[in-house]
Amino acid sequence: MQFIDLGAQRERIRDRLKAAIDRVVDEGRYILGPEVTEFENKLAAYIGTKHVVACANGTDALLLPLFAAGIGPGDAVFVPSFTFAATAEVVALAKAEPVFVDVDPQTYNIDVASLEAAIAMIKKEGRLKPKAIIPVDLFGLAADYEAIMTIASREGLLVIEDAAQSMGGSLDGKMCGAFGHVGSTSFYPAKPLGCYGDGGAMFTNDDALAEKLRSFAFHGKGETQYDNVRVGINSRLDTLQAAILIEKLAILEDEMVARQAVANRYAEGLGDVVKAARNLDGSRSAWAQYAIETPKRDGLKAHLGEKGIPSVIYYVKPLHSQIAYRDYPRTPTGLAVSEELPKRILCLPMHPYLSEADQDRIIETIRNYIGSNSAHTAAA
Repeated sequence: MQFIDLGAQRERIRDRLKAAIDRVVDEGRYILGPEVTEFENKLAAYIGTKHVVACANGTDALLLPLFAAGIGPGDAVFVPSFTFAATAEVVALAKAEPVFVDVDPQTYNIDVASLEAAIAMIKKEGRLKPKAIIPVDLFGLAADYEAIMTIASREGLLVIEDAAQSMGGSLDGKMCGAFGHVGSTSFYPAKPLGCYGDGGAMFTNDDALAEKLRSFAFHGKGETQYDNVRVGINSRLDTLQAAILIEKLAILEDEMVARQAVANRYAEGLGDVVKAARNLDGSRSAWAQYAIETPKRDGLKAHLGEKGIPSVIYYVKPLHSQIAYRDYPRTPTGLAVSEELPKRILCLPMHPYLSEADQDRIIETIRNYIGSNSAHTAAA
């Protein structure tokens, strides 16, 4: 059993992938070939933004908007502590300071009250200037952008949506990636929309910002690549990866339907024995991961492994506890949820090609383990 089965997807579109790859190889336009622009245009139409700027990876997709906004030393960027390191890493790389905020215990996304407290603290201290918020659509579920954008408007903050896990997700009919002033995503192979290597993209409706993002991603170019108007980096999506992504984007909606069915089956089969993830009103998660919570997590993970069922702990330690980030500021109201989740959370196999039989075996194994242990506890 696969935690994420990329092989089944590959078999589904094997002929189309082979034709797309062969075409790029035959044409020989490996950098900035026509497939890159074609993919950007198709993804922009899908997400509903005016511009998509492809780049080399998801980390650059978060870093480049910071460069474009001129964020750097003396600036504060508010980020959740319960997420992958890249969200805070880019802030440190830009020479600004990440300020860690707690997450909501139901959605695992940035907690608005914790964010408000962190902004007030930074303003009161006066050492740093609040400049941006990077909400994360964790596991594929959109953050509370109505509240976040209200705060950002009031405080004059840039909002960079970290949609690395949420391509295909939506909230109130708006696609993930289209929230905030700019959205960023990753095409790492295991993502809901992934390539066969590294890749990323940025989304915006702002013409001037899109132009800056393209410039920073191509050595700070102006009219040509030999006209350097700013100090940039080399961050381009390979033509081969764009060609692969065009074919994967074509089946993304179909896969989203399948992911919803898998998530619903988990919620129905496990909701009475563990805390099982569900969509919220008006939302459609991309289900990059499917998370459950139980105080019996460690024993359950070991038991699943014994039965040949893979599972993963996302994330074993919050960012504010990591050696690289432990000295950066944090919200004054504490990070209790971010600290508790690593003790309870477990992610189960989740992909569009998970069979009902395999999923039923996962559900039955979890139910048997939780029920057996509950009986033993009661007897004791």
